[in-house]
Amino acid sequence: MASNFEDLDCWKACYDLKLYVKKEILTKLPKTERFELYSQLLRSARSATANITEGWGRYHYKENIKFLLNARGSVAEILDHGIEAKYCDYISEAVLQTLRNKAESCLRLINGYIKYLRNRSKE
Repeated sequence: MASNFEDLDCWKACYDLKLYVKKEILTKLPKTERFELYSQLLRSARSATANITEGWGRYHYKENIKFLLNARGSVAEILDHGIEAKYCDYISEAVLQTLRNKAESCLRLINGYIKYLRNRSKE
């Protein structure tokens, strides 16, 4: 078990995704989206790392898994918002593809951590 949530690979990947969203997507959105898409993207990006952190702090496998499932949902939401941003021509196909790759990496790592915790809870 990690001694700190910052040691978790899934948290690191989601943090990287959050930074990518802030740098490569939020900066490209028009001011008219400030309280709509911008806000939704920022909240979902923050939610992914926050849920991993909160789950890690719970000390019970089932509770931790519950928060990891929430984090997984937030990553999926980030991707959905990225697709919307591309549809509106706010971002390029290349930015969306990088977002997809980062989101898929996050999902793989979160799923792996969930599997690990489920196995540990059976011991």
